[in-house]
Amino acid sequence: MSDVTYARLGAEAAGGLMDELCEVYADAYGQVPGEDATVKVDAFRDRATAALGARNYELVTAQVGDELVGFVFGYSLRRDRDWFAGLQPAPEEGFTDERGGERTVVLAEIEVRKAWQGRGIGRGLHDAFLTGRREERATPSANPAAAGTHALYEGWGWQRVGTVPGRPGAYYREYVKFVRPLR
Repeated sequence: MSDVTYARLGAEAAGGLMDELCEVYADAYGQVPGEDATVKVDAFRDRATAALGARNYELVTAQVGDELVGFVFGYSLRRDRDWFAGLQPAPEEGFTDERGGERTVVLAEIEVRKAWQGRGIGRGLHDAFLTGRREERATPSANPAAAGTHALYEGWGWQRVGTVPGRPGAYYREYVKFVRPLR
């Protein structure tokens, strides 16, 4: 879309947009019957705020006029993060070695407001975020029941590598992990 402007921001600028990011997140998910949206948005705010301190954090926003319509953020995976802990099927030797914390970038969140979904903005955010990253590969995780998300990721060149157990307090009992080479 030619009327969408993408901008790459660091942690300090991203922190100043936290309320807007939460609004986009809430809109992207919409109302789920029987679910308190405030709880999910509060959990997102906690995750997004904690991510600001991560190594090589970046936020890419999509804006149409004055409206923030989407965003993606991520950061370099720390050596001690255990992102792939418990991965099944078991990966090949060396797969989980982060080589000093510069091997993998986590694509932590990618969100587009409902009214703007299906217009290529998510793909634009995805591509803008991954372009210029110095890491060797990238990884997101997904809800195991989100077949549409899995198909979208695979269409964008991601390879499903397996599942990991959810941590205590996580939304899901397990998460699907994907990987995509960047070079």
